[in-house]
Amino acid sequence: MQLFAKQGLGIGGYDTQLRDNIRSWLAEDIGTGDVTTRTTIAADSVMKAVIHVKEDGIIAGLPVAETVFSVVDPALSFKAFVQDGDAVTKGTVIAEVEGSTHSILTGERLALNLMQRLSGIATKTKQFVDALEGLPVRLVDTRKTTPGHRLLEKYAVRVGGGSNHRFGLYDAVMIKDNHIKGAGGITAAVNAARSAIPHTMKIEVETESLEQVNEALHCGTDIIMLDNMTPERMKEAVELIRSRAPHVVTEASGGVTLETVRSIAESGVDVISVGGLTYSFRSLDISLDLGGKKGRA
Repeated sequence: MQLFAKQGLGIGGYDTQLRDNIRSWLAEDIGTGDVTTRTTIAADSVMKAVIHVKEDGIIAGLPVAETVFSVVDPALSFKAFVQDGDAVTKGTVIAEVEGSTHSILTGERLALNLMQRLSGIATKTKQFVDALEGLPVRLVDTRKTTPGHRLLEKYAVRVGGGSNHRFGLYDAVMIKDNHIKGAGGITAAVNAARSAIPHTMKIEVETESLEQVNEALHCGTDIIMLDNMTPERMKEAVELIRSRAPHVVTEASGGVTLETVRSIAESGVDVISVGGLTYSFRSLDISLDLGGKKGRA
């Protein structure tokens, strides 16, 4: 976990939780034991393996892979040759692992699965960040993450150059269409929330029309989400918000793609949220290959 701290991309006190998760994920894969490795390779075999990428992309998850191997076998040596956030090309060796062959092969699939997915998220995020180059807008993720992997996937978004939206239902008020329906309107929902939360917590309201934007402004909302609006309508909404409450943060959301993200940003919004960063990415192809024998343990 040292690499997290070194790169300024730490994920808080997640070390213990991550190790517990890894033990659970390993148990799912190993079950009663790796029967193939146990029956084909000498128990005292020691080898070195290289981890390399099979396509261009942004690397994320090296500290996670290192943790996987250390949980499998603390005696394994893991050496990274790049850092999370680095752009790499096909064929680049990004790390090597040395030690018990049994241990390397036991941790291989989990380490690769995690790195491939996190690198896929980082790579997709970087594509969106590049598409927004030169524009004063922040790209953020959503809660559309894999259950149990939210902190890791949001970490990968940061590695790719994006930012994080709220982490869960507990750290901000986000009043969406169903809350509006359930509460009986935007005004009722905002007033109820404001009376119950601390003064330090923000209130965001999802809007789908200029009429709803007006109502959200009247309630003193802190953040207004412009959901599934055309870039032209978003520009109208942003101009309205700026004229009445320039301190209110504007967020665009809904169906944002690489092809549309720049035109959306040019509407003047402060933030663009993209759920696809963490639910419709393609994993980066990464492989582990054993090298020469190092002898016997």
